Amino acid sequence: MKARIITIGDEILIGQIVDTNSAWLATQLHQLGIGIESIVSISDTREAIHGALDAVNGVELVIMTGGLGPTKDDITKGALAEWFNSGWRTDERVLARVEEHFAIRGIPMPEVNREQAEVPEVCEVLFNAHGSAPGMWFEKNETVFISMPGVPFEMKSIFADEAIPKIQSRMKGLPIVHKTIMTQGIGESSLMEIITDWETQLRESGLKLAYLPSAGAVRLRITGQGEDQYALQRQIDSQVGNVLPLITDYAFGFDDERLEVALGRILKKFGKTMSTAESCTGGYLSHLITTIPGSSAYFLGGAVTYSNEAKENLLSVRNESLVQFGAVSEEVALQMAEGARKVYGSDYAVATTGVAGPDGGTEEKPVGTVWIAVAGPNGSKAHRFRMGDERERNIRKSALQGMQLLRKQILEDEGISPLEVLH
Repeated sequence: MKARIITIGDEILIGQIVDTNSAWLATQLHQLGIGIESIVSISDTREAIHGALDAVNGVELVIMTGGLGPTKDDITKGALAEWFNSGWRTDERVLARVEEHFAIRGIPMPEVNREQAEVPEVCEVLFNAHGSAPGMWFEKNETVFISMPGVPFEMKSIFADEAIPKIQSRMKGLPIVHKTIMTQGIGESSLMEIITDWETQLRESGLKLAYLPSAGAVRLRITGQGEDQYALQRQIDSQVGNVLPLITDYAFGFDDERLEVALGRILKKFGKTMSTAESCTGGYLSHLITTIPGSSAYFLGGAVTYSNEAKENLLSVRNESLVQFGAVSEEVALQMAEGARKVYGSDYAVATTGVAGPDGGTEEKPVGTVWIAVAGPNGSKAHRFRMGDERERNIRKSALQGMQLLRKQILEDEGISPLEVLH
């Protein structure tokens, strides 16, 4: 069973926005056991829309996003009515939704928005609970066509609540089961060397493994497909249990869990607090930590000490250390972490100082050199890393590495194996 995803919008073609809808839809379809034949982006013209629909061959499901708003540049609905040779009707439920949308806000409804309730006669409406533009379900020559708004949160709601149940009742695909192991602090090729024997055995069992690297992290996705979904899940869970002892130093969670979530869970579990002292990461580490709801329970504060003077005045870094060793050094990183722990009264503190790039490096400390220190109740440790030569990646990788070091230090202090807290 195959599907094609079509995104409609000049803003995508010119790079003004990134097409995240297709990635999300592909994941949902994959979980339904429906393969993706292609993903295409087209312009907001009738010719482009009709051409994309004319080219549909051997595909049972076509999903389109975009071009369903109330303005003149949103022409998808009209183009679909023409292609399906359909007249129009007013959907009363959609009209009530549009009227309610404006009434709640206490503003008059423009006449153009009333047209949102006008839909092709041959379509079945997929109700939009979060907006005024409905989704639409068409059928032609044993192919299903689904059209939805391009606004991500509206599209996701329509697809999950309205489209998926209809797809499941109409189409049967073999169940696909995934399990993703999240790792940090090791590159893709190095990770592969560690688990190569296990990977060989995994593939012989009929399961698949994908390495999904990003800045500072690698996801290991195990996939199986077959008739018995529950047997697949048990098989994959067994394989996860086999590989985790090999990558204990790097694994921190499952299924796209973010490292800041995993760290927060550890801090809350053991009732610990933390603070940050940042130089090269410029506040990014604190930002990641505070994106998690409830982080105020364990994050007490952070200092962005970009200059030497700030390191001295805010964190009590010694001037002689800065002069003798430089800001990017083990000594300064340790004093930054210890200073933050004292200033904020936290159980732990993480400090980052380095050469993010693209310039500022030396032969002794090239671009990408970063020192990260963790201070805690049992002392302080600092580690040097060579992150690379891309500034934004260096900042992200340093922040992730700081969180991973802190996570591991807390577990070590508590006498807990990292495997015990993975779930």
